[in-house]
Amino acid sequence: MTELPALSGKVALVTGASRGIGYGVAEALVARGDRVCITGRNEDALKEAIEQLGADRVIGVAGKAHDLAHQAAAVERTMEAFGRVDYLVNNAGTNPVFGPIADLDLDVARKVFETNVVSALGFAQRTWHAWQKDNGGAIVNIASVAGLSASPFIGAYGVSKAAMINLTQQLAHEFAPKVRVNAIAPAVVKTKFAQALYEGREEEAASAYPLARLGVPSDIGGTAAFLTSEQSDWITGQTLVVDGGIFLNAGVG
Repeated sequence: MTELPALSGKVALVTGASRGIGYGVAEALVARGDRVCITGRNEDALKEAIEQLGADRVIGVAGKAHDLAHQAAAVERTMEAFGRVDYLVNNAGTNPVFGPIADLDLDVARKVFETNVVSALGFAQRTWHAWQKDNGGAIVNIASVAGLSASPFIGAYGVSKAAMINLTQQLAHEFAPKVRVNAIAPAVVKTKFAQALYEGREEEAASAYPLARLGVPSDIGGTAAFLTSEQSDWITGQTLVVDGGIFLNAGVG
């Protein structure tokens, strides 16, 4: 691991960050000097991520994002370890089903919303009351381009991400002026989570993108770092599409 910069004095909580996009976000924040608490379901994966990111600046709390006790424990542990929580990045998400929404098991739909939307609200409420209400900060919600248009075969996921985009607007309105709240809507990013969308056909999948490649976690990490920086101090309630230009192809035969 390369030598880290001096501490920034800021602290972030990043959910679902033992790998993939969440890890990319945590990596970007650590690289600029923030201390970070990461969460994830698998304790061993969390430990490995902490070791890679730097145990002197990163802690982890294992648990399921939708579990209220886990949400409380993550925020409390962050406050105990670092004394503050300036930034929240809601990245934890699930997409356990692939197929037409007409045949979707409603219990599965509830699970998707619990993890992708309700948990994000829960974490936002807790960081707000623990620190941000009195001290300010920023929240970044990881949405998806699937929440901006119809998404065949991942309809439940897309609907949940559309809800995440509106949740971003609601929180931005209520938490202003102390806390800025924005979202990022990525297209396909090369992670285990999205592997089914490109595995065995990455070149073909990437060919649809004007920038001729799929995203990588650092693309989203850099965007999250920007949205939690002073450079974005006059931005709130927005969803920043990070998609390699794929939406430029909308409507093209």
